[in-house]
Amino acid sequence: MEQISGYIKSISTIKISEIIIAICIIIFFRIFSSTIAYIIISMFKLKTKNKKRIKESAFYSPLKVFFSVLGIYLAILFLKQPLEISNQAVDVITKIFQIISVIIFAKGFSSSFTINSTLVKKMKEKTNPNIEDSMFDFLLKIVRAVIYIIAGFIVITLLGINLNGLVAGLGISGVIVTLAAQDTAKNLFGGFVIFLDKPFSVGDYIQITPYEGTVEDITFRSTRVRTFENSLVNIPNSIISNSSIVNWSKIEKRRYKIDLCIQINTPLDKIDKFKTRVIKMLQERGSIYNESIIVKFDQIKDNGINILICSYIKETEYTKYLAEKEELNCEIMKILREENIELTYDTKTIYLKTEN
Repeated sequence: MEQISGYIKSISTIKISEIIIAICIIIFFRIFSSTIAYIIISMFKLKTKNKKRIKESAFYSPLKVFFSVLGIYLAILFLKQPLEISNQAVDVITKIFQIISVIIFAKGFSSSFTINSTLVKKMKEKTNPNIEDSMFDFLLKIVRAVIYIIAGFIVITLLGINLNGLVAGLGISGVIVTLAAQDTAKNLFGGFVIFLDKPFSVGDYIQITPYEGTVEDITFRSTRVRTFENSLVNIPNSIISNSSIVNWSKIEKRRYKIDLCIQINTPLDKIDKFKTRVIKMLQERGSIYNESIIVKFDQIKDNGINILICSYIKETEYTKYLAEKEELNCEIMKILREENIELTYDTKTIYLKTEN
């Protein structure tokens, strides 16, 4: 308590004007941080006069935070002599300011490497405009990870930790780390395989047993799939790279197939007429590939005659395909009724033996 009271008495002797100046420095940088950030970004974007685009820059928010923190740091330095702050305390505050600055600028650089940033769009146009957004986004994630790793090493250096000793320690425990990171390495390798083979991209509807759904994101470790039940499934990339993948979004046409089993005693001329009418009906529909139409007397079964009807529908969207399939089924049922052809069903005859 005596130390605290002595410290309060020492503060009371400080000129009020110096404290007010320090507060004004903090307020000044806090108020004008947006303006300073805007001016700096404008200097690098001379061709851009749109204020909204300048404020949407990746470095706009980090610069605002930086100058706000800078105001606090300068105010503390200004009060060093009046408050009799020790050099050791100033060194600690300086290191904290440097670490915060590194994190802020790492955030700015990381935000510059996103799929929607102007810089990345220009890079994509100059390098390979045809590259898929999902693959490019994956590469950008690697770049962002490298930025944060570099920032982490800089922070470690600022903290005074010997990197040589750290690397040596990692070398000694390398076996343990390798064993612990096997699954991560497999998933990372699986992610590279996905982008090299390109079996799917973000937005595709895929099926990987036992899951199927729309791909929402592809990360280092896993692929996020939104299922038909609207649940979100994270599938490890190592599993995907070793699984059979059905990409329904790449389908060019959908198959329509139906087997009709009609009564065994149906006259052949009726069967021929029915086949002719079905073929004509399919040919008249603009949604059917005419060269794919198959209507054949397929099999003779114990309980009836099997007619195979098969064709390809142009509609690839699932809901439209179901609607077309429904219309085809209705047309076939209509032809069956007009030709008085009855379908048969699986039946069993059971004989009961009774004793006299």
